[in-house]
Amino acid sequence: MFTTMGSAQFSHGHRRRNGKMLFFLVCLWGLSLSCAGRLSPSRQKLEVQKHLKRLNKPPIKTIKSPDGDIIDCVHISHQPAFDHPFLKDHKIQARPDYNPDGLFVEKKMSREPNERTNSITQLWHMNGKCPADTIPIRRTKKDDVLRASSVKRYGKKKHRSIPKPRSAEPDLINQSGHQHAIAYVEGDKYYGAKATINVWEPKIQQPNEFSLSQIWVLGGSFGEDLNSIEAGWQVSPDLYGDNNTRLFTYWTSDAYQATGCYNLLCSGFIQVNNEIAMGASISPVSGFRNSQYDISILIWKDPKEGHWWMQFGSDYVLGYWPSFLFSYLTESASMIEWGGEVVNSEPDGHHTSTQMGSGHFPEQGFGKSSYFRNIQYVDSSNNLKAPKDLGTFTEQSNCYDVQTGSNSDWGRFFYYGGPGRNPNCP
Repeated sequence: MFTTMGSAQFSHGHRRRNGKMLFFLVCLWGLSLSCAGRLSPSRQKLEVQKHLKRLNKPPIKTIKSPDGDIIDCVHISHQPAFDHPFLKDHKIQARPDYNPDGLFVEKKMSREPNERTNSITQLWHMNGKCPADTIPIRRTKKDDVLRASSVKRYGKKKHRSIPKPRSAEPDLINQSGHQHAIAYVEGDKYYGAKATINVWEPKIQQPNEFSLSQIWVLGGSFGEDLNSIEAGWQVSPDLYGDNNTRLFTYWTSDAYQATGCYNLLCSGFIQVNNEIAMGASISPVSGFRNSQYDISILIWKDPKEGHWWMQFGSDYVLGYWPSFLFSYLTESASMIEWGGEVVNSEPDGHHTSTQMGSGHFPEQGFGKSSYFRNIQYVDSSNNLKAPKDLGTFTEQSNCYDVQTGSNSDWGRFFYYGGPGRNPNCP
């Protein structure tokens, strides 16, 4: 079974001492266009091709999705995670040793038939499925990499894209360009989080902007050493080349600087499920005053092995982040956040009109505004509990807002989001 590596191997001191060697290796492996920028166009093309070869493992089967994606069914032992030097001899854990107790029991929402929500799937399922002992991986295309600022930054969030409640930095928005409407808990040790998330397809104004709705499991400070595990849905033209709503995950152990990535775009997350593809489109999505669709996401720390597991819906245990990837999250999380995030690039000097959630403010309610429901966290006894004190945070409530509530059907919940630019948010 897996042996946990000491977090000292990822200390900042270690990175400083090996900075020159790291730079050499980055250039050697073709991960940075800043290295390749001094080379000829043909060499730059070669660097991109090498990166694609590293990401796109030889498939056992290939499935063409109706949305244009290509899903490769790759043998489970050949997935990108095992490019990591610390995972060369890793024995895949097929399932977690322990699941959290106290999952919220879904009730039929009999009070209002139009408040019932529906099941959701991924588009590529229409054209086939991956065989046993393989995992589905969305194939990375050349254009995907070329849209990134560099090969090194492909599949990564920008630094300082984390919502910091009660921030003492008044220029947080201008520095990062990221805005949020979230609910959160802090002040304890947390070992996981769960929520059922309403799924929409928000409109994006600029290709370099995105809109997402997710769970953050956070450890450490909001400085250079932040650990984060994230999962939810997103619309990101820059990352995927379209405006589809897609399932995603993310992780970092150094505040989005050098470590981590979306989905399976670097070594880290180990997938064990052959039915759900990270980064693939989810369908259908909710409509205004129309049918509503949800996804449920659970992230928790296995008390025995210490890995962080992810479950999608009630049936799909997707895989795990090995504990050695992190420093603070090796033990526990210190904060959980649920909610929405957008990039505001301030096109033409105005606030972006990129939508968060449904694009409508929380007070409009069910069928019009997006929500998180059945919000829970995992405590030190591996029990799922509804938070008693749920804080909220948004940088500009006249652009995107959040409102919490609770009832017997939805437990703790909140509506969130907004249209971005509007008469009160110029």
